[in-house]
Amino acid sequence: MKIFKFFLVLVLINFNLFACTTAIISGKATVDGRPLLLKNRDTDALQNKLVYFNDGKYSYIGLVDAKDIRNENVWTGYNSSGFAIMNSASYNLKGDDTTRLADLEGIIMKKALMQCATIEEFERFLRDYPKPLGVEANFGVIDAKGGAAYFETNNFTFKKFDVNDPDIAPEGYLIRTNYSVSGEDNKGYGYIRYENASSLFREYLSKGKFSFEFLINDVPRCLNHSLTDTHLTASLPADGNTASYVYFRDYIPRYLTSAAIVVQGVKPEESSKLTTMWSIVGFPLTSVIVPVWLLEDGTLPAILQADSTGKSPLCSMALQLKEKALPRGNDARESYINIAALLNQKKNGIRQQLNSLEEEILQSARNKLNSWYSTGLSENEVKEFYNWIDKRVPEFISAHFHLD
Repeated sequence: MKIFKFFLVLVLINFNLFACTTAIISGKATVDGRPLLLKNRDTDALQNKLVYFNDGKYSYIGLVDAKDIRNENVWTGYNSSGFAIMNSASYNLKGDDTTRLADLEGIIMKKALMQCATIEEFERFLRDYPKPLGVEANFGVIDAKGGAAYFETNNFTFKKFDVNDPDIAPEGYLIRTNYSVSGEDNKGYGYIRYENASSLFREYLSKGKFSFEFLINDVPRCLNHSLTDTHLTASLPADGNTASYVYFRDYIPRYLTSAAIVVQGVKPEESSKLTTMWSIVGFPLTSVIVPVWLLEDGTLPAILQADSTGKSPLCSMALQLKEKALPRGNDARESYINIAALLNQKKNGIRQQLNSLEEEILQSARNKLNSWYSTGLSENEVKEFYNWIDKRVPEFISAHFHLD
């Protein structure tokens, strides 16, 4: 019994790790020459929101836990200089370090957004910040000058991996999950998710350069498992009327996935105002992509911000839709998912129905961006777009799904 309890604790610790699947793509490897940064966020804080800040040298937008009412931690975001940052927790960088100070990654990223404009400034920030840092993480950053890099960082030191360096990233991209290349071998977590993403990247690259659509849609919603060679979309159930549960562990989207964010940077000659944050707030398989831009007055779509309950309305809707695909009232809900409720041959699954709404949003955003790249960002047009989003998304979900 003691041995059983010991292994049960290990399983629970492993499953509830603060994890993430992340990637950075250099502008050299994208279809439009603009760098891309992805954070697929895994955490037990399933309610997330977007927040506008103007408490530093630069204003910025950040992904924040809904329960963080003081908005003290930012888990990914970008600022008015075009500097963007995210992280994945690492579990093989500390070695013999027994420092108790830990889990300060969200605070570090918030402070970096407040004061950093470039990768070089972030490197100085890490070097000069009082030690110990209280972190064990892979920080990923891009800037408006085309810079793109990971910083594998522990309490006292860091190692930089420049995504623009062909010796380090020969294909123009790097991926990180929950271990660090510079850390101890065969320790840490996320090796299966890393290979899931790597296989997907290799397959996509064989067809051409990377797009933001690939990074925000294909990666966070990838239902391929590299270890078991399982492809959940290969043979879909006939319809959604009969539950079809499948084992759901170590895919890129997981039970603990709370959001996915892609920051699309700008070319060096472009205004940083054109930096775009493609945001999935809520479980990626049951939420929709909404782009946001940093406006001077801090306006954001209301459905992505905290409402009177302290929660993002879109995140709440996504979590209610997620419940429709989970086993009810038992311990299987964290390891199994009803694939028929999401995807089926009749194409009336939750994900399939949301796709039409999402394509409306993306097509409208693409059209606006194509115009703005020539004329400059129009804040009035952004606000009109946000007003449409705030009306259209709840209207669509209400019409297609029965939510409480």
